[in-house]
Amino acid sequence: MISPLAFVDSAAKLGKNVTVQPFAYIEGDVEIGDECIIMSGARILEGTRMGQGNKVHHGAVLGTMPQDFNFTGDKTLLVIGDKNDIRENVVISRATHEGDATRIGNENFLMEGVHLCHDVQVGDHCVLGLKAAIAGNCRIDTCSILSSNVILHQGSHIGGWVLIQAGCRISKDVPPYVIMHGNPATYHGVNALILQHRNNTSERILRHIVNAYRLIYQGNFSIQDALQKVEDQVPMSDEIQNILDFIRTSKGIVK
Repeated sequence: MISPLAFVDSAAKLGKNVTVQPFAYIEGDVEIGDECIIMSGARILEGTRMGQGNKVHHGAVLGTMPQDFNFTGDKTLLVIGDKNDIRENVVISRATHEGDATRIGNENFLMEGVHLCHDVQVGDHCVLGLKAAIAGNCRIDTCSILSSNVILHQGSHIGGWVLIQAGCRISKDVPPYVIMHGNPATYHGVNALILQHRNNTSERILRHIVNAYRLIYQGNFSIQDALQKVEDQVPMSDEIQNILDFIRTSKGIVK
Protein backbone atom coordinates (compact mmCIF):
# COMPACT_ATOMS: atom_id res chain seq x y z
CA MET A 1 0.00 0.00 0.00
CA ILE A 2 1.43 3.34 -1.06
CA SER A 3 -0.20 6.36 0.52
CA PRO A 4 -1.22 9.09 -1.92
CA LEU A 5 0.36 11.51 0.56
CA ALA A 6 3.81 9.93 0.08
CA PHE A 7 6.25 10.94 -2.65
CA VAL A 8 7.57 7.96 -4.64
CA ASP A 9 9.58 8.78 -7.75
CA SER A 10 8.29 6.94 -10.81
CA ALA A 11 11.77 5.49 -11.42
CA ALA A 12 11.94 3.81 -7.98
CA LYS A 13 11.52 0.03 -7.99
CA LEU A 14 9.28 -1.34 -5.22
CA GLY A 15 8.64 -5.04 -4.63
CA LYS A 16 5.45 -6.79 -3.65
CA ASN A 17 3.39 -5.73 -0.63
CA VAL A 18 5.54 -2.72 0.19
CA THR A 19 3.88 -0.25 2.57
CA VAL A 20 4.74 3.43 2.18
CA GLN A 21 3.06 5.62 4.78
CA PRO A 22 2.04 9.27 4.38
CA PHE A 23 4.81 11.84 3.94
CA ALA A 24 7.52 9.28 3.24
CA TYR A 25 9.93 10.31 0.46
CA ILE A 26 11.54 7.89 -2.00
CA GLU A 27 13.88 9.08 -4.76
CA GLY A 28 14.32 7.55 -8.21
CA ASP A 29 17.45 5.39 -8.12
CA VAL A 30 16.09 3.23 -5.30
CA GLU A 31 15.19 -0.45 -5.05
CA ILE A 32 13.03 -1.74 -2.18
CA GLY A 33 12.31 -5.46 -1.78
CA ASP A 34 9.08 -7.26 -0.93
CA GLU A 35 7.21 -6.75 2.35
CA CYS A 36 9.15 -3.65 3.44
CA ILE A 37 7.48 -0.95 5.54
CA ILE A 38 8.54 2.67 5.03
CA MET A 39 6.96 4.75 7.78
CA SER A 40 5.85 8.37 7.65
CA GLY A 41 8.64 10.92 7.44
CA ALA A 42 11.27 8.38 6.38
CA ARG A 43 13.44 9.32 3.40
CA ILE A 44 15.02 6.76 1.07
CA LEU A 45 17.51 8.51 -1.18
CA GLU A 46 19.13 7.60 -4.48
CA GLY A 47 21.62 4.74 -4.49
CA THR A 48 19.77 2.75 -1.83
CA ARG A 49 19.22 -0.97 -2.47
CA MET A 50 17.07 -2.69 0.13
CA GLY A 51 16.16 -6.38 0.52
CA GLN A 52 12.97 -7.92 1.87
CA GLY A 53 11.06 -7.45 5.11
CA ASN A 54 12.79 -4.30 6.36
CA LYS A 55 11.11 -1.73 8.61
CA VAL A 56 12.25 1.87 8.26
CA HIS A 57 10.77 4.00 11.01
CA HIS A 58 9.76 7.66 11.23
CA GLY A 59 12.41 10.21 10.35
CA ALA A 60 15.10 7.78 9.23
CA VAL A 61 17.23 8.92 6.29
CA LEU A 62 18.89 6.23 4.16
CA GLY A 63 21.39 6.84 1.38
CA THR A 64 22.55 10.34 2.32
CA MET A 65 25.57 11.82 0.57
CA PRO A 66 28.83 11.00 2.41
CA GLN A 67 30.10 13.56 4.88
CA ASP A 68 33.57 13.08 3.46
CA PHE A 69 35.80 15.70 1.86
CA ASN A 70 36.89 13.06 -0.67
CA PHE A 71 33.36 12.73 -2.03
CA THR A 72 33.10 14.32 -5.47
CA GLY A 73 29.59 13.29 -6.45
CA ASP A 74 30.25 9.71 -7.59
CA LYS A 75 27.30 7.34 -7.99
CA THR A 76 27.68 5.10 -4.97
CA LEU A 77 25.44 2.70 -3.06
CA LEU A 78 23.88 1.84 0.25
CA VAL A 79 23.07 -1.88 0.22
CA ILE A 80 20.76 -3.22 2.95
CA GLY A 81 19.88 -6.90 3.39
CA ASP A 82 16.70 -8.48 4.76
CA LYS A 83 14.60 -8.10 7.92
CA ASN A 84 16.42 -5.15 9.43
CA ASP A 85 14.65 -2.90 11.95
CA ILE A 86 15.84 0.67 11.40
CA ARG A 87 14.36 2.88 14.07
CA GLU A 88 13.54 6.57 14.28
CA ASN A 89 16.03 9.20 13.06
CA VAL A 90 18.69 6.72 11.95
CA VAL A 91 20.99 8.22 9.30
CA ILE A 92 23.03 6.01 6.94
CA SER A 93 25.33 7.40 4.24
CA ARG A 94 26.31 5.94 0.90
CA ALA A 95 29.93 5.11 0.05
CA THR A 96 32.40 7.76 -1.09
CA HIS A 97 33.83 6.36 -4.34
CA GLU A 98 32.15 4.88 -7.40
CA GLY A 99 31.90 1.10 -7.25
CA ASP A 100 31.86 1.04 -3.44
CA ALA A 101 28.93 0.59 -1.05
CA THR A 102 27.98 1.04 2.55
CA ARG A 103 26.57 -2.39 3.48
CA ILE A 104 24.15 -3.56 6.16
CA GLY A 105 23.51 -7.31 6.46
CA ASN A 106 20.43 -9.16 7.67
CA GLU A 107 18.29 -8.99 10.83
CA ASN A 108 20.08 -6.06 12.46
CA PHE A 109 18.45 -3.72 14.96
CA LEU A 110 19.50 -0.07 14.67
CA MET A 111 18.01 1.90 17.55
CA GLU A 112 16.91 5.53 17.54
CA GLY A 113 19.47 8.09 16.40
CA VAL A 114 22.15 5.70 15.12
CA HIS A 115 24.46 7.30 12.55
CA LEU A 116 26.44 5.20 10.08
CA CYS A 117 28.90 7.17 7.97
CA HIS A 118 30.26 6.35 4.52
CA ASP A 119 31.58 2.90 3.61
CA VAL A 120 30.58 1.26 6.92
CA GLN A 121 30.14 -2.52 6.78
CA VAL A 122 27.76 -4.22 9.25
CA GLY A 123 27.30 -8.01 9.37
CA ASP A 124 24.18 -9.92 10.46
CA HIS A 125 22.27 -9.97 13.79
CA CYS A 126 23.97 -6.89 15.23
CA VAL A 127 22.41 -4.43 17.70
CA LEU A 128 23.43 -0.77 17.59
CA GLY A 129 22.17 1.11 20.62
CA LEU A 130 20.64 4.55 21.01
CA LYS A 131 22.67 7.24 19.23
CA ALA A 132 25.64 5.03 18.47
CA ALA A 133 27.91 6.93 16.04
CA ILE A 134 29.94 4.93 13.54
CA ALA A 135 32.58 6.82 11.57
CA GLY A 136 33.55 6.11 7.98
CA ASN A 137 35.12 2.84 6.86
CA CYS A 138 34.29 1.03 10.10
CA ARG A 139 33.42 -2.67 10.07
CA ILE A 140 31.16 -4.45 12.56
CA ASP A 141 31.13 -8.24 12.32
CA THR A 142 28.20 -10.58 12.93
CA CYS A 143 26.34 -10.75 16.26
CA SER A 144 28.02 -7.78 17.92
CA ILE A 145 26.29 -5.34 20.26
CA LEU A 146 27.17 -1.66 20.57
CA SER A 147 25.35 -0.13 23.52
CA SER A 148 24.00 3.42 23.72
CA ASN A 149 26.24 6.35 22.77
CA VAL A 150 29.15 4.21 21.63
CA ILE A 151 31.48 6.05 19.25
CA LEU A 152 33.62 4.20 16.72
CA HIS A 153 36.45 6.22 15.20
CA GLN A 154 37.37 6.06 11.53
CA GLY A 155 38.37 2.63 10.25
CA SER A 156 37.74 0.66 13.44
CA HIS A 157 37.00 -3.06 13.06
CA ILE A 158 34.74 -4.76 15.62
CA GLY A 159 34.99 -8.56 15.65
CA GLY A 160 32.05 -10.91 15.92
CA TRP A 161 30.17 -11.59 19.18
CA VAL A 162 31.57 -8.44 20.84
CA LEU A 163 29.77 -6.35 23.47
CA ILE A 164 30.82 -2.70 23.75
CA GLN A 165 29.25 -1.15 26.81
CA ALA A 166 27.50 2.22 26.85
CA GLY A 167 29.49 5.37 26.19
CA CYS A 168 32.74 3.72 25.07
CA ARG A 169 34.89 5.47 22.51
CA ILE A 170 36.73 3.02 20.30
CA SER A 171 39.69 4.21 18.22
CA LYS A 172 41.28 0.84 17.34
CA ASP A 173 40.09 -2.67 16.53
CA VAL A 174 38.21 -4.88 19.00
CA PRO A 175 38.89 -8.63 18.60
CA PRO A 176 36.04 -11.18 18.63
CA TYR A 177 34.13 -12.47 21.68
CA VAL A 178 35.17 -9.75 24.18
CA ILE A 179 33.47 -7.11 26.31
CA MET A 180 34.81 -3.54 26.24
CA HIS A 181 34.11 -1.14 29.10
CA GLY A 182 34.87 2.42 30.21
CA ASN A 183 36.74 5.42 28.84
CA PRO A 184 39.38 4.86 27.73
CA ALA A 185 37.84 1.56 26.65
CA THR A 186 39.54 -1.52 28.08
CA TYR A 187 39.10 -5.30 28.02
CA HIS A 188 36.43 -6.37 30.50
CA GLY A 189 36.23 -10.11 29.94
CA VAL A 190 34.68 -12.51 27.45
CA ASN A 191 31.09 -12.15 26.20
CA ALA A 192 30.24 -15.53 27.72
CA LEU A 193 26.49 -15.09 28.24
CA ILE A 194 25.77 -14.31 24.59
CA LEU A 195 28.19 -16.94 23.32
CA GLN A 196 26.50 -19.65 25.39
CA HIS A 197 22.89 -18.66 24.86
CA ARG A 198 22.97 -17.48 21.25
CA ASN A 199 25.88 -19.47 19.79
CA ASN A 200 25.72 -22.63 21.94
CA THR A 201 29.43 -22.29 22.66
CA SER A 202 30.55 -25.17 24.88
CA GLU A 203 32.08 -24.65 28.32
CA ARG A 204 35.33 -26.15 27.03
CA ILE A 205 35.64 -23.73 24.11
CA LEU A 206 34.63 -20.85 26.35
CA ARG A 207 37.45 -21.70 28.77
CA HIS A 208 39.90 -21.75 25.86
CA ILE A 209 38.73 -18.31 24.72
CA VAL A 210 39.13 -16.97 28.27
CA ASN A 211 42.64 -18.45 28.50
CA ALA A 212 43.61 -16.96 25.15
CA TYR A 213 42.55 -13.48 26.20
CA ARG A 214 44.23 -13.86 29.58
CA LEU A 215 47.51 -14.26 27.70
CA ILE A 216 46.75 -11.41 25.30
CA TYR A 217 45.43 -8.83 27.75
CA GLN A 218 46.77 -9.83 31.16
CA GLY A 219 50.04 -11.60 30.45
CA ASN A 220 52.37 -8.59 30.16
CA PHE A 221 53.62 -9.87 26.80
CA SER A 222 53.98 -8.10 23.49
CA ILE A 223 51.15 -8.89 21.09
CA GLN A 224 53.43 -11.08 19.00
CA ASP A 225 54.64 -13.05 22.02
CA ALA A 226 51.10 -13.37 23.38
CA LEU A 227 49.82 -14.80 20.10
CA GLN A 228 52.66 -17.30 20.02
CA LYS A 229 51.85 -18.38 23.58
CA VAL A 230 48.18 -18.80 22.60
CA GLU A 231 49.25 -21.09 19.77
CA ASP A 232 51.55 -23.06 22.09
CA GLN A 233 49.29 -23.30 25.15
CA VAL A 234 45.63 -23.12 24.06
CA PRO A 235 44.00 -26.03 22.17
CA MET A 236 43.17 -24.94 18.65
CA SER A 237 39.55 -24.47 17.52
CA ASP A 238 37.75 -22.30 15.00
CA GLU A 239 37.24 -19.67 17.69
CA ILE A 240 40.91 -19.55 18.70
CA GLN A 241 41.99 -19.42 15.06
CA ASN A 242 39.55 -16.56 14.52
CA ILE A 243 41.15 -14.62 17.38
CA LEU A 244 44.65 -15.21 16.03
CA ASP A 245 43.71 -14.26 12.46
CA PHE A 246 41.86 -11.14 13.56
CA ILE A 247 44.71 -9.76 15.66
CA ARG A 248 47.43 -10.63 13.14
CA THR A 249 45.64 -8.73 10.39
CA SER A 250 44.71 -5.79 12.63
CA LYS A 251 46.60 -2.49 12.59
CA GLY A 252 46.17 -2.38 16.37
CA ILE A 253 43.70 -3.58 18.97
CA VAL A 254 42.18 -1.78 21.94
CA LYS A 255 44.27 -2.64 24.99
